[in-house]
Amino acid sequence: MDEIMIRTAVPSDAEQLLRIYSYYVENTAITFEYDVPSPDEFRTRISHTLEKYPYLVAEQQGRAVGYAYAGVFKGRPAYDWSVEISLYVDKDLHRCGIGKMLYSRLEELLKEMGVTNLYACISVPAAEDEFLTRNSVEFHQHLGFVPVGEFHKCGYKFDRWYNMVWAEKIIGEHRSGQADVIIFNELDR
Repeated sequence: MDEIMIRTAVPSDAEQLLRIYSYYVENTAITFEYDVPSPDEFRTRISHTLEKYPYLVAEQQGRAVGYAYAGVFKGRPAYDWSVEISLYVDKDLHRCGIGKMLYSRLEELLKEMGVTNLYACISVPAAEDEFLTRNSVEFHQHLGFVPVGEFHKCGYKFDRWYNMVWAEKIIGEHRSGQADVIIFNELDR
């Protein structure tokens, strides 16, 4: 496999990232989004995320092959040390290490920011089908995430119900007098 480069996304990556994401929207229950967002909407999502959090792209020979980002876990200040993370890899490049590379770099940056808790919201089937397997849960467990709760039949897509698991990974020390989280763009990189 040719070398993979991980870099910070820019809004102009929207079209390439939509190429990856649209497959998951249209053909899987990995995301519960029904409609593929427009390039303008996706550019706005990237820009909005980068106001506070990392948004990373994996590139191979100048072509986006995956992306990962962090976002607000809950909208109140007491949750600032916790983030929800998301990851999408080109459908033809699963099990090539791209997801692990993206999450590893994302975790490094989030630690530098002072984030302590990572959360992943993962759709899971009661029984695997053509739209969803347990691969994502297993991937997260392999990377040290621990399932902390399962919601049953909370997502409806492709005329069937799916469950959702929250998984958690602690990456920082919790202490009294916790320092404020640093905004991603303010990191000394």
